[in-house]
Amino acid sequence: MTPFGVRLRTLREARGISQAELAAALQVSAAYLSALEHGRRGRPSAGLIHQVNEFFGLIWDDAEELVRLARLSHPRVVVDTAGLSPEATAVANQLARDIRGLSPGKIAAIAAVLEGTE
Repeated sequence: MTPFGVRLRTLREARGISQAELAAALQVSAAYLSALEHGRRGRPSAGLIHQVNEFFGLIWDDAEELVRLARLSHPRVVVDTAGLSPEATAVANQLARDIRGLSPGKIAAIAAVLEGTE
């Protein structure tokens, strides 16, 4: 799953709306909506994010949060370490190799370091 997919599903389920109903309202297929929710599709377009915000009546901070989550929701990330230190390249490669085996706690710890909140 992606951060956007989790938020979209949470919004939809909290309001008792099926994937088919939301897909029809957004003029996308239910299969596409399912793929977004499950992280099998890349980040949504700005237009779709706007439609979701309008559909759910999200404004201000909530709407901005959905945009932020969409930016963080590309399921296939490429990290360009060209010109960086050998250590940076090694860390990027190690993360790519090991991320599937990391516990939620370790992922949270890495996120805290990256966000400067550790």
